[in-house]
Amino acid sequence: MSTYKCDQCGMSVNASCGECNAPLQNGMLDLDDGSQVQVSKCPNEHGKIKSPLCCGNDMSCAI
Repeated sequence: MSTYKCDQCGMSVNASCGECNAPLQNGMLDLDDGSQVQVSKCPNEHGKIKSPLCCGNDMSCAI
């Protein structure tokens, strides 16, 4: 399971899919402008969400 942690305050988060309860996996989404956005995605293809934020910044991921 991917664990997301705030580099500023130390808060950490684990997440699972609401459909199948599988742990979400870290991933990257390629945007049309060539940039990437960090996402958390269901390994069973139920969808993806923007990775969590804390203290106004993306939380870093440690697998």
